[in-house]
Amino acid sequence: MNSIIILGSTGSIGTQALDVIDKLNIKVSVLTARKNITLLEKQIRKYKPEIAVVTQEKYALQLRENIKDTNCKVICGKDSLCQAASYENGDMILNALVGIAGLLPTMAAINAGKAIALANKETLATAGKLVMKTAKDKNIPILPVDSEHAAILQCLQGVPENSLKKILLTASGGPFLGKTINDMKNITPDEALKHPNWDMGAKITIDSATMMNKGLELIEAVHLFNVKPEQVQIIVHPESVIHSMIELNDNSVIAQMGVPDMRIPIQYALTYPKRLPSPAAELDLFKYGALNFIKPDFDNFKCLSACLTAIKRGGLAPCAANGANEAAVKLFLDKKISFTDIGELVTKAMLNQPDIIDYTISDVLQADKNAREFVFSQI
Repeated sequence: MNSIIILGSTGSIGTQALDVIDKLNIKVSVLTARKNITLLEKQIRKYKPEIAVVTQEKYALQLRENIKDTNCKVICGKDSLCQAASYENGDMILNALVGIAGLLPTMAAINAGKAIALANKETLATAGKLVMKTAKDKNIPILPVDSEHAAILQCLQGVPENSLKKILLTASGGPFLGKTINDMKNITPDEALKHPNWDMGAKITIDSATMMNKGLELIEAVHLFNVKPEQVQIIVHPESVIHSMIELNDNSVIAQMGVPDMRIPIQYALTYPKRLPSPAAELDLFKYGALNFIKPDFDNFKCLSACLTAIKRGGLAPCAANGANEAAVKLFLDKKISFTDIGELVTKAMLNQPDIIDYTISDVLQADKNAREFVFSQI
């Protein structure tokens, strides 16, 4: 790879990706942001991309004025992210967008023949069957950036075909590990935004607190690695040192370990299959002393159980769960619903979604819209 397109360059994954790129000889062709033009301008001046996308027009106009002394072209508008994803001067896209907003740019990149480094789990959570088929038909690699799926990919290297028995998908458990629904009823957004191990954006941090994040990763794993839902076992591992494991048909288990630093999986996706020196720290196991493993709590973390039901149903049920969650998380952050309402609304919206096994992108977008409207109708 000689050049990269980064969608969501001012977010947590995007900024860490640029930290990795500082050590690699990769040209940055495109950078995008929603409205953080102060940071985006700094990135433009440092990395000198040909194009910058700002999805909100008023901020795009301001950035255009701010960087008129550069050769970077600023674009915005409804299709700007898809234009960015399919830009001719880019071998790979890193999709670090949040939510279903990442779906259409991923499809645009696949159709344009770009390799995909995927940090946007909603792409596969909402339309996994369609996305993976399109990528396979066009021989486009999809390399996971999520630490768990990157770990699984690493564990699978050199494993003989048809020998995978089970994926052991680890979860930190979030800040409310061990709490009951009654314990969590009065949790505030500020409390939910304090993750014990990872530094992430607001939406993903709330998803970690509700364990929706792990539910989406379960769905993503099914599609990425072509396994059945029953072949994915979630294991709560509070230290976040083992990023995931695989169990083979001889019952041996292979684990990938490292400090909780997203720059490791980001770099692996960008340099795959090569291994290069990383900016991340070495893992000191003596610092931890012990590693713990706990069964997931499907009873009290309703989002997790909703996602498991959704992927077993298949079709557009996972899309409905995701759309409902995006709407509910926003309502929670706006203090219009309680923390435990999120799981209830996700479950109801997912169950409200009719069974549609074969679907188009239009069907996905309609199911997402219906789920959001359902959530808003319940408050």
